[in-house]
Amino acid sequence: MRSRGGELSLGALFVGTLAFLYLPIAVLVGLSFNESGLPTAWGGFSTRWYGELVRDEEIKDAALATLVVALGATTLSVLLGTPLAFGLDRLRSRTLDGLVFVPMIIPDIVYAIAFLSAFNLVFTQKLGQQLGLWSVVLAHATFGIAFVAIVVATRLAHFDHSTVEASLDLGASELRTFLEVTLPQIAPGVIAGALIVFTLSVDEFVIAFFTAGIEVTLPIKIYSMVRFGVTPVVNALAAVVLGVSIVLVLAAMRLRGREEAA
Repeated sequence: MRSRGGELSLGALFVGTLAFLYLPIAVLVGLSFNESGLPTAWGGFSTRWYGELVRDEEIKDAALATLVVALGATTLSVLLGTPLAFGLDRLRSRTLDGLVFVPMIIPDIVYAIAFLSAFNLVFTQKLGQQLGLWSVVLAHATFGIAFVAIVVATRLAHFDHSTVEASLDLGASELRTFLEVTLPQIAPGVIAGALIVFTLSVDEFVIAFFTAGIEVTLPIKIYSMVRFGVTPVVNALAAVVLGVSIVLVLAAMRLRGREEAA
């Protein structure tokens, strides 16, 4: 029987861990509503910095660039990661599974240097093409493919392949079978993987910083703003990005939950 003191200790540890995880975020969000222009002195509640954020054209341009990159990377990741998941499900090789996992665990700085070197060698020196948003899209899609493949492969592990065989036996083409039988069943996994990739692309800084050329994405813009100190506008911007990320992650988790329950 667990003692009362043991329960209190576990409860205190639980609360302390949550505070350690979320207290800095709570402080960030709270300071985004600070009337004072000083980041460490509370001057009363105000939403003025969110107004400043909306009126800042450079931030809006950076946000648009980030949206373009995230949508492009997500699209490529889904188009390439979904067929890869089918290959993994059919071959069922632990070696191949490990190879797909590798892009998810390689440090961003290694990826950033690798992409910068490869893009400069192939596109800049050979083709005369300068780095830009397209290079960030390709770089983000590379690790995004792995996330989509793993999520969709998890769904395929519980997929009833007899429905596909029945559709083909009844005369449906492979394309029609995929669109009307396979895709509806794996759609939650595909959407969950897409949401994860979109979130990671929006938040990613290191690879974008190395491969964006003269283009500025939102994380790069935030970095340039905080180099000389954190301002309330930065806090407001970070709070907005945080909110979008949380919504997307929760949506992906909800879809995964539905998928596992199906």
